[in-house]
Amino acid sequence: MMRYNFDQAHNRLGTDSIKWRKFDPDVLPLWVADMDFQSPQPVIEALKARVDHGIFGYPMEIPGLREAFVDWVWQRYQWRILPEEVVFMTGVARGFNLACHMFTSDKDGAESASVLMQTPLYPPMLKAPGNAGLKRQVAPLRLSAQGGYQIEWDLFRRAMDESTRLFLLCNPHNPLGRVFRKDELARMAEICLQAGVVICSDEIHCDLTYAGHAHTPIAALDPQIAQKTITLMAPSKTFNLAGLQFSAAIISDPDLRQNFLNARQGLASTWQNLLGMTAALAAYRHGHEWLDQLLPYLEANRNFAFEFIEAELPGISVVKPEGTYLLWLDCRQAKIPGDPCEFFIEKGRVALNDGATFGAEGQGFVRLNFGCPRATLEEALVRMKSALRRL
Repeated sequence: MMRYNFDQAHNRLGTDSIKWRKFDPDVLPLWVADMDFQSPQPVIEALKARVDHGIFGYPMEIPGLREAFVDWVWQRYQWRILPEEVVFMTGVARGFNLACHMFTSDKDGAESASVLMQTPLYPPMLKAPGNAGLKRQVAPLRLSAQGGYQIEWDLFRRAMDESTRLFLLCNPHNPLGRVFRKDELARMAEICLQAGVVICSDEIHCDLTYAGHAHTPIAALDPQIAQKTITLMAPSKTFNLAGLQFSAAIISDPDLRQNFLNARQGLASTWQNLLGMTAALAAYRHGHEWLDQLLPYLEANRNFAFEFIEAELPGISVVKPEGTYLLWLDCRQAKIPGDPCEFFIEKGRVALNDGATFGAEGQGFVRLNFGCPRATLEEALVRMKSALRRL
């Protein structure tokens, strides 16, 4: 058994990393959803072997990749999918944008078609309806008095009307870290089926859940739900492969799958990233051991950050995420002058994501990425504490 050391720091300056290059070198970047851990050793070895060949022409699909992905989904979620139901792409964001573009030629006209989503939400998802000329409908998730973000079912139903064509679900939810329960998923699906609304489920963080919270693909609940669902998955968050641009859509219904394929004509290449496929095959075949060691490390980071924030960052509150490596920090009671994201960059030299970019409900919030060595996380939190003390 190979042991991985997630405490080891890796210098990413000078590697053209957007996470580490966007800000000055003295700023600790805990913003974009990109972990500071090396990918599994089998992935690195597979990529080295492919690079050593030295020719990088147009590729066909790598033999065994489709089967490896199907096996991964079965082993992790006991969801039996067929190889022909899988469409490989170069990114999950491309997938939910294509799902929106399926309805730009809607028989009622693009101007009347709407897309429902639960805010606050990952910014590219927020923008996807507008990219396709569709309208955005929102059903905000609400922070309950008992703690944790919940679905307001009356609000969810009211947000959907006869113009709604698509529901963009994010599960596990970015930025809130919610891992929706089976009963919640079933109820959302029932409402969508009754209204004739297609579900596009971004499940890119599905492999990153913590004790007591198991991910369930919404399409795995029932074959009838699967017939109206586009499920998006990728190895990018799981194995830290975002720069290699590889993802998959699972679409059971042949007509829905063909509509999805038609939507990418002229918008997305049918060619796949050669190195992305190489890495995905190695990850899905040999990445279990790495992931099984990563998850306890991330959970310990989550717990450390949660406890530090509660004890040491006055006026800032946070709900412990059930999945992802993201924390959603409520800074509204901290008496921070102006934008809290800018405040922590300028006064703490820590880069976070601005909550306002996740929708109106994100005003006064920041998102923190704890997918890094513990020492990096601790240093960033100490800097934030010092910045608050100087107010």
